[in-house]
Amino acid sequence: MKSGFVAICGRPNAGKSTLMNRIIGEKVAIVSNKPQTTRTKIMGVHTTEDCQIVLIDTPGIHKPHNKLGEKMEKYIYTATQDVDVLLYVVDCNLYENEYEKERTALEGLKKADVPVILVVNKVDTVAKNSLFPVIEKLSGLYDFAGIVPLSARMGDNVDALVDEIRTHLDEGPQFFPGDLITDQPERQIAAEYIREKTLRLLNQEIPHGIAVEIEKMKKKDSGTYEILAAIYCERQSHKAIIIGRKGEKLKDIGSRARQDIERFLGAKVYLELWVKVKEDWRNKEAFMNTIGFE
Repeated sequence: MKSGFVAICGRPNAGKSTLMNRIIGEKVAIVSNKPQTTRTKIMGVHTTEDCQIVLIDTPGIHKPHNKLGEKMEKYIYTATQDVDVLLYVVDCNLYENEYEKERTALEGLKKADVPVILVVNKVDTVAKNSLFPVIEKLSGLYDFAGIVPLSARMGDNVDALVDEIRTHLDEGPQFFPGDLITDQPERQIAAEYIREKTLRLLNQEIPHGIAVEIEKMKKKDSGTYEILAAIYCERQSHKAIIIGRKGEKLKDIGSRARQDIERFLGAKVYLELWVKVKEDWRNKEAFMNTIGFE
């Protein structure tokens, strides 16, 4: 049995969460086209007969602008400590001025002193002849242990990445039961599914100021789950947008989130959403701790 811990790092919107979901074969990390969708460390487990890879998804590497951003930066740092391999994920659709940003982000990984595999993602969106110069430029930014071009969204070449990871793992124990795919509690996953729908359905300026807290989650004797969740925003004007005209936007968020939660739990779900205003919550330490950002 080979086993080890593998942190997934990279700048925002590189496709880190999509990659982890693809390797595990289940949606344990939410995805959207908004930067900083992932806010905490999320663990996923890929287990086969002779190998267990414990993946740690991290927030995108960025410059913090509030206390929440500072917490996210700490999550990235702690996730890259005491791991066996680092995956550095890059969107292959890079502009010329972005290579220096990638170099700067990679500098912070040198302290980990472990093999770093470059994952060139979203190759399904570019022509092959334009991909080779990108890989050549990226390969000069760091002494990578391996380079794997792939499409996490389509699943192309993901198996090759898993094989590459295995070559850098030593023999070791199976850390988790074979049927475990994540360490996240059901309440947290439900909250993240709700937040994902707000990210996808709301305007660009609102999602970063949104948090979701599961206030009640109870399984009835019938097997149905009853869930009450609060969506927090930072302004009264945002609350009106989240609710929408005659409540239609909030209803849409709830309907789409409920479908994902039902699929994950394998049971019927009654979901009730409330929208609450908590001004400047991203700079309020005590509040962030109560909703899961300890």
